[in-house]
Amino acid sequence: MIAELGHFALALALVLAFAQAFLPLIGAEQRNARMMAVASPLAIGQTLAIAASFGCLMYVYVINDTTVLNVVQNSHSAKPLLYKITGTWGNHEGSLILWVLILALCGLAVAAFGRDLPSALKARVIGVLGLVSVGFLLFIIKTSNPFERMWPPPPDGQGLNPILQDIGLAMHPPLLYMGYVGYAVTFAFAVAALIEGRVDAAWGRWVRPWSLAAWAFLTLGIALGSWWAYYELGWGGYWFWDPVENASLLPWLIGTALLHSAIVVEKREALKTWTVLLAIIAFGMSLLGTFLVRSGVLNSVHAFANDPERGMFILGLLMFYMGGAFLLFAWRAAAMAPAGIFAPVSREGAIVLNNLLVCSITAVVFVGTLWPMFADALFSAKVSVGPPFFNMASFPLVVPLLLAMAMGPLMPWKRAQLWPVVQRLWWVAVLGLGGFFLALLLTGQHVLPAIGFAFAAWTIGAAIADLADRTALFRTNRSNAWARAKGLPRAAWGSAIAHAGVGIVAAGIAGMGLAQEKLVAMEPGQSVQMAGYEWRLDGVRDFVGPNFTARKATISVIQDGRVLHVMEPSRRWFPVGRQHTTEVSIRTNLLYDLYAVIGEENDGKAVIRIHYNLLAPWLWIGAAIMALGGGLSLADRRVRVSAPNRRMAGQAAPA
Repeated sequence: MIAELGHFALALALVLAFAQAFLPLIGAEQRNARMMAVASPLAIGQTLAIAASFGCLMYVYVINDTTVLNVVQNSHSAKPLLYKITGTWGNHEGSLILWVLILALCGLAVAAFGRDLPSALKARVIGVLGLVSVGFLLFIIKTSNPFERMWPPPPDGQGLNPILQDIGLAMHPPLLYMGYVGYAVTFAFAVAALIEGRVDAAWGRWVRPWSLAAWAFLTLGIALGSWWAYYELGWGGYWFWDPVENASLLPWLIGTALLHSAIVVEKREALKTWTVLLAIIAFGMSLLGTFLVRSGVLNSVHAFANDPERGMFILGLLMFYMGGAFLLFAWRAAAMAPAGIFAPVSREGAIVLNNLLVCSITAVVFVGTLWPMFADALFSAKVSVGPPFFNMASFPLVVPLLLAMAMGPLMPWKRAQLWPVVQRLWWVAVLGLGGFFLALLLTGQHVLPAIGFAFAAWTIGAAIADLADRTALFRTNRSNAWARAKGLPRAAWGSAIAHAGVGIVAAGIAGMGLAQEKLVAMEPGQSVQMAGYEWRLDGVRDFVGPNFTARKATISVIQDGRVLHVMEPSRRWFPVGRQHTTEVSIRTNLLYDLYAVIGEENDGKAVIRIHYNLLAPWLWIGAAIMALGGGLSLADRRVRVSAPNRRMAGQAAPA
């Protein structure tokens, strides 16, 4: 009965989404206040219906209802309760329900917090979000019904994929979806602006918090997925240019450009057409990622489904939404003439350069990811595009991007001169050069990692220089500088912190360029030397977990005759899923990771792979700092949508 209730709630949500998609849009076109007013109640109703459906799905997972096919395919009674709950969205069907639930919640947020939006714009935004919901709810009901029954029910389920039974990956999809769906909101604002034929500073102010929130969540989601692959899959690295990894990177890159260009629209009423185009493309890249993960056209450990029929449906949705938006853009773009004029050397010019470089990197990743698919379809050629292509093609673009990112915040709006900016950054340049030569000296002439350390020092130093310039740190006494620092808006602190996070990530990448690795076969009692440590295999033993058995190795890490760490990597066997997984052992001091993986055993010897990963933790610390900067900027009252109008209302009230 619960499954049928969940299915009915989905159908009800589809009906409400249809009404939400068309009634407010028609009302806005006809200037009918009553029809526009139904947008918010319909958004609330759709959210409640989808939440009820998602709750029903979670319930059948928790009780392990084996009459539901989705539960049989993705759960098991022996699975811990936590992974029964997270298994709700750890599969294709359940993850789609979570996707539309977050989308509905975003529509609800626009309805609740957009009280000061013009009624026609608000109705159009909520209507477009309803139209997006219609497509995905149709997709779920037609091709991916999570409540489908099976009879007779089996005694138990097949179990969730063992590599998904991890709390890191359980949180990875929700964070990604909040990023993807955030770009659905900016897409809705872009389409609404195109329908009205007007983009102004107020529009930029409304779009900016949504693009900022989507960017921050997507940053966390990508970082968490990278960390999960690092400690769960046992690959020893942090990024492998896997097609599905790239699918999440594409909207993040376009979203980075969108975030910066929205600032120009808000501050200077320039780059209007470009910002609207970026808002459309960012959502298009999110849909493309959904297509790649669920269509089966690309093979990856991250893929959800391998079903061409589902893939064609998503491809149809992608063509419908993007085709319609681009047609609307071609019709209306000429009407959105920019009001702000600026010189090439200015803060706006630096943001334009930033946008061009970020979009160029996006093009590199896009072509490298999809070219094997096109080569196979068009020429029947099996082509592999790997890390060498991506690294060589993107590196020449990253270097000027980091240079421009450091100089842009120090430039004034509209018109600037380079020499004053260079004067304020001279000590940062010295810091970068010092980092380069020091890295060369310490690493034994490894040029590329030394360049990475130089740019990391440059980026972090430039973020500090930005704050120093805003607070007049070296131009006034400390009490005045402290007073200015306390008066700085949170958005200024957030921007500098996010840029510093980029520098910390760059340092982590440079450090991983000096990582050491060894693959050895050892008997108990044998040892091997690496990175100044002795790695000794003490033994291998069996143990039994809640729903798996495992072989666990004990490795002592010794320095100067003293045991520093005891590491216990294991190799697990899940009988229900009939699958092995790797459990990595990591010891870290935040400057480097000692990393050990156990493989197969042969002739009494265990195959052990050990790594010394310099500055590996900085990759994820830096990403968390980037997201923190985004969150701090979002906390700035001036960034939130309704702040300006509320302030004006407060000033008008006494009169």
